[in-house]
Amino acid sequence: MNKDLINSRFGKHLKDYDKNAKIQKIMAEKLISLCSKKKYKNILEIGCGTGLLTKEAIKNLEFENYTAIDIVEECESYIKNIDGKINFISRDVETLKEISPNPELIISNAALQWTSDFEKTVKTLKNMLTKNGELIISTFGKENFREIFYIMGTTLKYYSESELKEFFPDFEIYPPEIHIMSFPSPKDVLKHLQLTGVNSIENRAWTKKDLKSFEDNYSSLCVKVPTLTYNPVYIKYPTVG
Repeated sequence: MNKDLINSRFGKHLKDYDKNAKIQKIMAEKLISLCSKKKYKNILEIGCGTGLLTKEAIKNLEFENYTAIDIVEECESYIKNIDGKINFISRDVETLKEISPNPELIISNAALQWTSDFEKTVKTLKNMLTKNGELIISTFGKENFREIFYIMGTTLKYYSESELKEFFPDFEIYPPEIHIMSFPSPKDVLKHLQLTGVNSIENRAWTKKDLKSFEDNYSSLCVKVPTLTYNPVYIKYPTVG
């Protein structure tokens, strides 16, 4: 996982993120709905970005202290504009082994799929919780960006529902969802991926030939209209009930 590339690509398009990350906003709302309706002493958000989840948390949850972490330093101004009292830390979550004080709630929306070791990262976060604490994250399943994978053969490492249940037997794994976006053209799909940072998978310059091949293949795959599939998955510790 090229963390420098992730930092650069996301940082470059922060100003465009919110208006393009429509599915991520839906995911943020759903994630917060899974949180307990109680007052938390300390909340930790991982991969806060421009604050889609932060805004939902502040609007719907009661808490005393809120810490937001993101690998992209430029996210700080976005988070501070939401609430100046939020403690922002620029940090790669995979280098975070402990945090003080221990949070009662850890949340992360559409971020941990960018880690090099998803399973280890989630388990490390779980171990940071206070007794009776909650860890609630959203990520993506196997069907995510299936169009891109069929055409280009590249994708992040996504896991099936059964794999997640095997990794995290003491977590609630909610059934994966499917959201399909439509676009005017294959070029618009590429633009969407760029403006939401998803082109951070590989670092290469596209030639005119590459673009023509992408457009032709996309048009063959999606005959009526170009689509892009999102496959959100929600994971919660501890299990419900």
